Amino acid sequence: MAEKTMVVEVAYALPHKQKIISLNVPEGTSMSEAVRLSRMDEYFPELDLSACPLGIFGKAVPKPSERLLQAGERVEIYRPLIADPKEVRKQRAAKAKAAKEEESAE
Repeated sequence: MAEKTMVVEVAYALPHKQKIISLNVPEGTSMSEAVRLSRMDEYFPELDLSACPLGIFGKAVPKPSERLLQAGERVEIYRPLIADPKEVRKQRAAKAKAAKEEESAE
């Protein structure tokens, strides 16, 4: 009997370039395996597929090697954060507060 397969997508995006690869994989394929099969690192040579965080439809998955895919799901390869989001918010709030104080002083 033939092995059942399903279609999934693997996506990676940079600010100026993105790639979505559609794959026909065997049922029971893990996220990590689908990413490897996508060969996304051939399009983005700087990409280390073994170290990138992964998610499905915008939600990070802590153990992608254990998470089996369902038909139609899209695995997303995430880039490392450049800045800590909490720190960025704190700086933005401080800047807004300083601007407000400057406005009220005039």
